[in-house]
Amino acid sequence: MATFLNTRKAVSEIEDLIRDADQKLILISPYLKLSKDFKELLTYRNRKDKITTVIFGKQELNPNEMKFLQGLRFVILKYNQDLHAKCYLNDKKMIITSLNLYEFSMNNNKEMGVLIDLNDESDIELFEDALKEIDFIDETSERFEFTSIKEELKSEIKELSIQTKKSTNSKLLTTKEISQTTGLSSRKVNAWFVDNKLMYKKENDWFATIKGKELGASEKEGQYGKFVIWPEEVIADINV
Repeated sequence: MATFLNTRKAVSEIEDLIRDADQKLILISPYLKLSKDFKELLTYRNRKDKITTVIFGKQELNPNEMKFLQGLRFVILKYNQDLHAKCYLNDKKMIITSLNLYEFSMNNNKEMGVLIDLNDESDIELFEDALKEIDFIDETSERFEFTSIKEELKSEIKELSIQTKKSTNSKLLTTKEISQTTGLSSRKVNAWFVDNKLMYKKENDWFATIKGKELGASEKEGQYGKFVIWPEEVIADINV
């Protein structure tokens, strides 16, 4: 059955989890500010050409940490602004805890957590249930890349342009209306939004991603559940 972890044990088990990971390693933590030990572990795994996915929600990186992560070829960074969960897993083990991947938390805070082990038959169902939510968080998070000053300036200009568009009286269209305008089926229009990380479906409801909302998407409640409406300018970009 799942094993209780205090702060010291949680830190130790996370280190072992990273060190022993084979093909899968996913680290989920809102705060991304790595200790020396964790940097060494990620570097060790990177040298073995094995992919690590890091999902975070708040960026607190100094230039040296940025340079460090940029140098790890096999580390995939993803950003999710709504992230508050803390979970770390490899092929066989998972740790769900209050502990952030943040040096201050490890050294100063009182934390708790549980270790779930696939080698224990009583943990299999719990592991699989948690993995479904992890997959959902992964799918709805956006790839994160550090930008140069020039690229940041371009991003600011783009954001200003987006805000300007939002402030106009742009007509908002449903998927069905976009389908009628483009001549494409609603299924293909939905697929285009999903493939471009602008929208996703959970159960029977549709939601706009962060990227989709930046383009002016809004969520509405209808008779058959939630749906997304889009500014008419987006039609020019649809290419299915």
